[in-house]
Amino acid sequence: MTLSLKHIKKLAAVGAMAVLPVLAAAPAAQAETRVTYKSASSSSSYYQMAVQLAEAMKAGTDGGIIVTVEESQGSVQNVMEVIGRTGNYVFTTPPALVGLAQGGKAMFEGKQSPRFDEIRALFPIPSLTMHFVMNADSGVTDFASLDGKTLLIGKGSFGAKEGAKYLELFGLDSKVTLADVELSNAVSALKNGQIDGFVTAGSYPAPNVIEAAASTKVTILSLSDDQITQTKRLKVTIPAGTYADQTTDITTTGLPVVAYTTTDMDEDTAYQLTKTYWEGKSKLGADAAWWNGVSPEMLSNVTGKLHPGALKYYMEVGFPVTDAQM
Repeated sequence: MTLSLKHIKKLAAVGAMAVLPVLAAAPAAQAETRVTYKSASSSSSYYQMAVQLAEAMKAGTDGGIIVTVEESQGSVQNVMEVIGRTGNYVFTTPPALVGLAQGGKAMFEGKQSPRFDEIRALFPIPSLTMHFVMNADSGVTDFASLDGKTLLIGKGSFGAKEGAKYLELFGLDSKVTLADVELSNAVSALKNGQIDGFVTAGSYPAPNVIEAAASTKVTILSLSDDQITQTKRLKVTIPAGTYADQTTDITTTGLPVVAYTTTDMDEDTAYQLTKTYWEGKSKLGADAAWWNGVSPEMLSNVTGKLHPGALKYYMEVGFPVTDAQM
């Protein structure tokens, strides 16, 4: 049969129409979910953690979740930005600050916002851990023997404030000389004898404590149970072997830190973030030891509500949650 040009054009048009539904039904490429993660100063260990988390989320979701890390000046700023942030905003802060923000207390007095009530927890990250690092040659093995020694506690940071508080609580504030040296110079000052010891707060193993223990013999002080009770902080155990020549566990205090988001985040994204975090934590710990200090039991430090997506994961795997967190 011979077809005319008119018939050929008609059949071509019909064929094209038949293909169209097939093309329309073809699945679209999986869209990326973008998350902003507000962390800490770029020089801090918490910023390093944020970068590690971003890499873990990308790998663990095959690129389905892309995390952009933002530098921050601190936890208060992270909480305050909830007021103007929308979408998938994740930030880190001690749980106590969320409670203060929601109650309009302390640094949040006069700055209340209904947005604070939309904050929801995802998962705990390594705690801020107090370290009292002494040159072993100083002979200091406990807080009582700090009498007459020179100590560097720094200025303005959580560690500096806690260090000053502990010296006062233990009756040492008038017995210890505080060195007027920046904390960034603590290791060299300890090594050359300018100071007998320094105080720092960071997730263990803390980089500056690793450096100090590697360059000179140090003693890291433990707190007694009574002293920990006086501080009203969380009891933290730094396992033996965390630092060079550390043969026994160190008992100290810490401040829990949690990754939060808001109700703007959908349930599936929160679920995937939480699931990927916990399932990838062993690899995170193999790359950086501070992740090994995080356990499901640390969920007890979370005050306020968990995000429904995070809660869904915790219920699936049987992690401990309370009625108040639901």
